[in-house]
Amino acid sequence: MVVLVTGANGQLGQAIQFISGNYPPIDFVFCTSSDLDITKIESCKEIFTKHQPNFCINAAAYTAVDKAESEPEKAHLINVVGAKNLAEVCKETGATLLHVSTDFVFDGNKSTPYNEQDIPNPTGVYGQTKLDGEKAIQETLKQHFIIRTSWVYSQFANNFMKTMLRLASERDSLSVVNDQIGTPTNAVDLAEALVKICTDYNLQPTIYNHFGIYNFSNEGQCSWYDFAKKIFEVNNITIELNPILASQYPTPAKRPAFSVLDKSKIKQIFGLHINPWQDSLNKTI
Repeated sequence: MVVLVTGANGQLGQAIQFISGNYPPIDFVFCTSSDLDITKIESCKEIFTKHQPNFCINAAAYTAVDKAESEPEKAHLINVVGAKNLAEVCKETGATLLHVSTDFVFDGNKSTPYNEQDIPNPTGVYGQTKLDGEKAIQETLKQHFIIRTSWVYSQFANNFMKTMLRLASERDSLSVVNDQIGTPTNAVDLAEALVKICTDYNLQPTIYNHFGIYNFSNEGQCSWYDFAKKIFEVNNITIELNPILASQYPTPAKRPAFSVLDKSKIKQIFGLHINPWQDSLNKTI
């Protein structure tokens, strides 16, 4: 079984590389943006022809939430055109696409966890382009799994955890937003879930013929302040940490006030055991 992974230098791409040695039956092909430019259909066709993947995990994305507000064309090119190109090439070659999406497709106005049937309503360019990418895949390719996730962090690349640790080494006090609620997702846990979907579907395609949208994050919920507090706690870092309102920390893009995801579907279909976010954070540290 050949699994092609885009965005190999990104956080999720590195996490998949980190666990790839645990799956010797799988031939992983990791492509950086210089190896495979998903915004160019010919580049996609060339790589797919060369490697003939059974699955493509699209870990490539424009994820600079605030910068997207001033770079909508670039965000659209990667998150929409790139997703559509991969879907078209998967359709031509018979490959199955696993595409990673985001909680930012929702406006955050709910007070209970979002499920896959909830109506998206993005409030910014990033969320809109990710939603448009989902739609492009759905319109192009039947054989797809769209995995929405949230608050991804790990020991790889740039993320909230690493930012907090860096700032703690530079400052005596920090202020962190306490009125946005979600769930941290360890990129390694997400990587394991994606590979399990590939493996299970490859072994029993008729049983696991459940294409569509799924939610995945770790279990539980917290605010960014709670997350930061736990990061410092498990690293034995003493720092003055102050909770603030989102309105006190204005950003170009509006964040969802509540973006906890309901994981019932992915647990039922694929039998996943999902770790509490605190346990996964402890493992990462």
